Amino acid sequence: MVSRRSLALAPQPPGWGIDARGHDGHEIGQNTGVRVATFNILNGRAQHESVVDEEQYGGAIASLDADVLALQEVDRNQPRSRGADLTALAAEAMGAVAHRFEPALLGTPGSWSPTEDAQPSAPAYGVALLSRFPVLEWRAFQLPRMRARSPYLPKDPRRLVWVREEPRVALVAELDTPLGRMRVATTHLSFLPWWNGHQLRSLVRRVGPSDVPTVLLGDLNLRPRRATRITGMRPVASGPTFPSDDPTVQLDHILVKGQLDAVTGGPVALPVSDHLALVADLESHSAPRLS
Repeated sequence: MVSRRSLALAPQPPGWGIDARGHDGHEIGQNTGVRVATFNILNGRAQHESVVDEEQYGGAIASLDADVLALQEVDRNQPRSRGADLTALAAEAMGAVAHRFEPALLGTPGSWSPTEDAQPSAPAYGVALLSRFPVLEWRAFQLPRMRARSPYLPKDPRRLVWVREEPRVALVAELDTPLGRMRVATTHLSFLPWWNGHQLRSLVRRVGPSDVPTVLLGDLNLRPRRATRITGMRPVASGPTFPSDDPTVQLDHILVKGQLDAVTGGPVALPVSDHLALVADLESHSAPRLS
């Protein structure tokens, strides 16, 4: 049996979702499949810090021991992250053989610009996908964007505000894994509840045919029931992921289709971000279960 680093799952409220310790009751780290994880990293910062501690960030990524890792709110060459390439730092920390950053915005906060003329070293912000397995194919595309300002009701229901939604992107990779060919997609959807569902439907249509086992990882800004209804995919890790200091809602998801299931899965608290990471150890239905 391959020995994996065990992770401490975050405490779960009574009755929340499926058993986050998996069907066999083991902690994460007891199977020989593929570990996938998604993590909204808050630009690599601790929740109440203004800049990135690279050592702390790298340690958090390494502790996940993920084979395939999706990151959201990723900076490249931004002052708030000390000019670091957070994707490259994460790749080094986890031992990835392939990684890609996909910008949703260029420039710095307050002076964003379109991504059509992106330069490799330009300050940018977006999503990333990293893998310890060879990548056979990469694809990236923009999701539908709401061009006009839209009404948004924040926590204070007496205060309606008008917001301009930022561009959103998706990143898809075809991987050669121990479980066979696997398609993995990641995104970070709009926080506008009438728009993120539209974006998710668009993503599902563009991800590709269902003959390849597929994993969708990301901060979908949707509750579990709606995310599964829109995608038609199965959740393999459940539990509140936001906010990290007192998580009450699940916004981050690991959804699958095809001959995939999770031995174990659930949220993991880390010293970085205002989200918890979400992790699942996957196996194939067609592969014999080891004990």
